[in-house]
Amino acid sequence: MDIANSTNFYIDGAWVAPSTSETLDVINPATEQPIASIAMGGTDDVDRAVAAARAAFDSWSQTSVAERLDILNTVVGLIGERADEMAATISAEMGAPGWLASAAQTPAGLMHFATAATILEGFEFEEQMGKTLVVREPVGVVGMITPWNWPLNQIACKVAPALATGCTMVLKPSEVAPLNAILMAEILHDAGVPAGVFNLVNGDGPTVGAHLSAHPDVDMMSFTGSTRAGVEVAKNAAPTVKRVAQELGGKSANIILDDADFAAAIGRDASGMCTNSGQSCNAATRMLVPKDRMDEAAAIAAEAMQSVVVGAPDADGTTIGPVVSEQQWNKIQGLIQAGIDEGATLVTGGVGRPDGLEAGWYVKPTLFANVDNSMTVAQEEIFGPVLVMIGYDDDDDAVRIANESTYGLGGAISGSHDRAVAMAKRIRTGNMHVNGAGPDFNAPFGGYKQSGNGREWGPHGFDEFLETKAIMGAAG
Repeated sequence: MDIANSTNFYIDGAWVAPSTSETLDVINPATEQPIASIAMGGTDDVDRAVAAARAAFDSWSQTSVAERLDILNTVVGLIGERADEMAATISAEMGAPGWLASAAQTPAGLMHFATAATILEGFEFEEQMGKTLVVREPVGVVGMITPWNWPLNQIACKVAPALATGCTMVLKPSEVAPLNAILMAEILHDAGVPAGVFNLVNGDGPTVGAHLSAHPDVDMMSFTGSTRAGVEVAKNAAPTVKRVAQELGGKSANIILDDADFAAAIGRDASGMCTNSGQSCNAATRMLVPKDRMDEAAAIAAEAMQSVVVGAPDADGTTIGPVVSEQQWNKIQGLIQAGIDEGATLVTGGVGRPDGLEAGWYVKPTLFANVDNSMTVAQEEIFGPVLVMIGYDDDDDAVRIANESTYGLGGAISGSHDRAVAMAKRIRTGNMHVNGAGPDFNAPFGGYKQSGNGREWGPHGFDEFLETKAIMGAAG
C-alpha cells in the first residue's frame, strides 16, 4: 500500500485530497501503538464520490458481460499477487494471527471475486415469459459500509457482485481497520476499473456513514455491522426510499444432539468458536447440550478452549490474537463479569488478560456452563472468545431455546444426519452448519430477525444489486 494514499480518498479514478483536515490513528491492537493515520472525510467528500459514481453509472451499466468478466478476473490475479501484503496489513490493523490472515482473511476476498466471475459467465439477465420480457438491471449507485472483523471478506462480497451486475459504488470501510480497503482500491485501479465506478471515502458512521445513507443520489445501501448501527442506516435511508440490505449481529446456537460424537463435535466447535478471537457475527457462541450431560460436555469444551494459544499475531504457535480495540476489550470484560454475577458457572477463562500478556487487547478464552438462556451472556452478542453452554431437555426444547433470540444469522447442529437436517430446518436462522460443514461461497449468507435482511454471497448476492423490469409485448 502506498502510505500517501492513507490520507487521501479514491474518487473518480484518482487519489484526491480530503475536504477536511481531521485524521485518525490506526492502532495495532497487539501493541496498542499507531501504525498509520487516515483522513476522516466529511459530507463534501461523500458528495464528490456519489457524483462520480452517478456520472459513471450510465456507461458502466451498459458494459458487456465480457468486459466485466475481464476486470473481475484481473482483480483475482492482482489480489493473489499482493496476498502477502494484504495479509500483513489485515494482521497489523485488526489483530488476526498471520496464519489466519494468510489462510482465511485474504483468500476469502479473492474467492468472492472468483466466485462472482464464475456466476457472471452463466447469469441470465433476461427471461421471456410469454410475450413479456423480464429484464434484470443494475440497481444504480450503491453505498457500502463495512466492518473491521473480516474486513476484506466484507468488502469483496459487496464490491464483486456490484461490479458484476453493472452497479457503481461508494465504500466507507471501518475506520478501525481501513488500510486493507485502501490496498483494495489500489488493486481495483490497477485492474482497470473505470473512473467513478468504485470510490472510497474514509470516515466515521455519524458523519460519512449517515450522509451516504441519506444521500438522494444513492439508490441502495449495503451495510454490515452491528444491529444498532444498522438501525441508524435504515432510518437515514428511509426518507429517500432506497433499498437497504443489512447483515447485522448474531448469537448463533450450536445444538449438540445426544447421539453426536461429543468429544469430536464439542472439541471441534469449542475451539473453532474462538477463531478470529470470536469476532465473527455468525460464531456459534451458544452451545446447547443435553441437560443430563452438562458436566461431560463442559469438561470437553474446557479442554479444547484451554488448548487455544493466545498470543502475538506474528508469534509461532499463536491460535488467536487480540480483539480489535480497547473499546471492544472493555465490552467483553463487562459481559464476562455479567455472566459471573448472574450465576453462570465459570469453567475456564474469566476477566483480565491472559498471563504474560501485559500489553495488547488480549482476552482469555472463556467458557460458562449451566447458563440459562435468559442470562445476559446468552442473549447479547459478546464478539469475543466466550462460549456459553445451555442445557436442554429434548429436541423440541433445543429448537425452542435456539429460536429464543432476537438474532437469526448462523447456527450449527451435530448428530445423526437425518435428525440433524430435520432440526436445522426448524431453526429461524439464515445459515446452519450440519456436522461441522464449512462455508460455501456459492451459498446465500444473511439472517432472520435482527440479524438483518437480504442475502450476500453466490447468485443470491447478485440479486441484491439488481432491479427487475417487465416489458410487456417485447417478445413475439
